[in-house]
Formats: sequence, C-alpha cells, structure tokens
Amino acid sequence: MQLGFYFDQTRCTGCDACTIACKDWHEHDLGSDPADWRRVLELSTGAYPKPSVRYVTLSCLHCAQPSCVDACPAQAIEKRPEDGIVIVSSEACLGRDVCGAPCQEACPYDAARFGPEPASKMQKCDLCLERWQEGNLPICVTACPMRALDAGDIDELRRKYGDGRDMPGFVYSAANRPALVVKARTEDLKLIRK
Repeated sequence: MQLGFYFDQTRCTGCDACTIACKDWHEHDLGSDPADWRRVLELSTGAYPKPSVRYVTLSCLHCAQPSCVDACPAQAIEKRPEDGIVIVSSEACLGRDVCGAPCQEACPYDAARFGPEPASKMQKCDLCLERWQEGNLPICVTACPMRALDAGDIDELRRKYGDGRDMPGFVYSAANRPALVVKARTEDLKLIRK
C-alpha cells in the first residue's frame, strides 16, 4: 500500500488553515518558521482587468522513488514498506551544517526542511503517522474548511478522484512519482459584477 494526498486546486482559497494546523499539531513556531512541513503557494497571473490567483498546498509527497533517500549520506531517510510513508531519523541525520543538505537539493518539491537553529536536523511531513496509527486522517486534511485536501491509499484516491498529476504551480516528476492526485484549476476566475 502507498498512502498519499489528494488536492483540489479548484476549492483551495489559500487560507493557510492546513499550514497552521500542521504547525500547531507538531508544536512548531506559528511565525515564519523555515521548517514548515506544509506550505501554501500563491500563483498570480494576468493583470487588471483579468487577474487570476491560484493556490497550491505542498508537503512531502511520499514519492514512490524519493530522491531524498538516495541523497542522504547518513541513510537517515527511509520509505516504510508497509504504507510508503517517507520518514526521517533525527538521531541518524548529520544535520545541515555537517552534510550540506543534499536531501533538500534532491527533492523537486522542497519538502526536506531545516529549522533556523545551527546544526538543525532535516524534518518533514510524515503524513501524521501517529494520527494514521489511531485511525485518523492527517491534521491538514481535517483542518481544511474547503475540503480541498484528502489522504489515503493512493490507488483508492485515484479511483475516487481520477488520476490528475499536473496543475498550475506543480509538475509531476515521473522519476520520483509523488503520491499525489490533483484536480487542477485551469480556468481563470470570473469577476462578478452587479
């Protein structure tokens, strides 16, 4: 089995509830912590009178072939065979200042994150492993007021939502094969005038 995420770009309003819930659940600083495990990116295109804004929320995508695993010189990153979740051992991680963070450079989605402190260790989304073990969805999924996120077995997500792979602001890596299904927002927002 491979667990993964579904993201509906047509529903996302960029409210950051997913990022705030993630930080709160994992007891991270609610300020501009560089170790954000989930991020919301804003994509602005066009100009007046036809502006367009789209959002993309990203975390570790628990790729079928995670390049961070091979890049780590300490073998501190592994892919769990039972559910496909990519996890990091903070005890085994050498830290950014020692190894130079090749895991961060290898990830096409900037999921390998490091805190602000000197010699910080790599950290990232673990798909709320402890919540899965209790039978609950990841906190980012339950926090989304627009229901733009879902998580589960990637094959079931594909049966339920289709097999969308690309969207504005995200390109599917065939080499990494991220565990993500997307529904892209391809049309521009229509301005309603009264």
